Amino acid sequence: MTGAAELLLSRIRDVQDYPKPGVVFKDITPLLADPAAFTVLTDELAELCVRHGATKIVGLEARGFILAAPVAVRAGLGFIPVRKAGKLPGATLKQAYDLEYGSAEIEVHAEDLAAGDRVMVIDDVLATGGTAEASLHLVRRAGAEVAGVAVLMELGFLGGRARLEPALKGAPLDAVLVV
Repeated sequence: MTGAAELLLSRIRDVQDYPKPGVVFKDITPLLADPAAFTVLTDELAELCVRHGATKIVGLEARGFILAAPVAVRAGLGFIPVRKAGKLPGATLKQAYDLEYGSAEIEVHAEDLAAGDRVMVIDDVLATGGTAEASLHLVRRAGAEVAGVAVLMELGFLGGRARLEPALKGAPLDAVLVV
């Protein structure tokens, strides 16, 4: 493990039985509170965006916003929020997806993405892959191309990468940390 990975991992706190019994929640707030660690993460993600030729960055609600906005600034790219349904004014594109116990919808402003855009999707954690998969469908429905997906942490034991592979259609999936 590299020094950067060790630093980042040391700033992620495990919270047992949150939000429900049996779940170990990965709390990134200590990482965000550490300016050195947050800068390392921002630089790593920005480098991935530049390497993959992104022209815009999509951040997934809610913790993906926290990561994607400074990455967009660092990479010199625009930031586009993908929100839970009903949170954006004006014309939106919506995408439904399944959760463990039900379904949800995300949306993006219809005019924020267009043909010619190469979009990097950024989130904090890749778990089961449902939200990331839905965001890829939204990006393509808007006429944009997927440059890739980048996450701080992939929870490999949950199988999100396998679920996401068909929706990636050959675009890269990068995880700074895999646990």
